[in-house]
Amino acid sequence: MSAETTDIEEAAPKRSGKGLIVGLLLAVLLGGGAFYGVWSGLILGEEPAFESASVPVVQGDLPDVTFLPVQPLVINLGGHGENRHLRFQAQLEVNSGAMDDVTRMLPRVVDVLNGYLRAVDISELENPAALVRLRAQMLRRIQVVTGEGRVRDLLIMEFVLN
Repeated sequence: MSAETTDIEEAAPKRSGKGLIVGLLLAVLLGGGAFYGVWSGLILGEEPAFESASVPVVQGDLPDVTFLPVQPLVINLGGHGENRHLRFQAQLEVNSGAMDDVTRMLPRVVDVLNGYLRAVDISELENPAALVRLRAQMLRRIQVVTGEGRVRDLLIMEFVLN
């Protein structure tokens, strides 16, 4: 009889824990998704009020600034037989009281921008994520040339690499 019981035990399929693991994994994923949905307001969030959506909200006075266009630049990036150009156009956001000072320094601003953009490597100009860093570098150089507190921001209007 002992031989029969061992044959029966061997013939019975052994249970694997795959179903339990898959069930636990699904429970964790669904629980996490439900938590995110409630936390972010996707589930049980407030409904938008359609009446207030048509009324614009004014959050105070606009800053006292003027925009000063910088002459468009075409910068030759070609080297060793390459014929590549960068077309760059920008505007300076200037405090209104400093408009005359910055206008007087505009040739120096163009010179600084021209020199900086010629020195930047082409691979960095081709990287779309680098535009934020390039803009910050150019703004800092412009602020050094024009003096602190005069130029608030640099707005890039055209940045085309041919």
